[in-house]
Amino acid sequence: MSKRKFRKSVESIRQQINKHHQKIADEQEKAIPDEGLISYWQKEISGLEKSLARAEKRLRRGK
Repeated sequence: MSKRKFRKSVESIRQQINKHHQKIADEQEKAIPDEGLISYWQKEISGLEKSLARAEKRLRRGK
């Protein structure tokens, strides 16, 4: 993959993480938040953060 594609991938992952954080905040504002959804989004964020770390590492290596 080229650096350009890795940069695009990194930005896309960051956007997904931000969207999930917003979903969690919106859910927590509800009178009765769905803890199952919040837990799911937190797990998704964890996985996305791992993907982000790998993509950033590859970007720094230049491969």
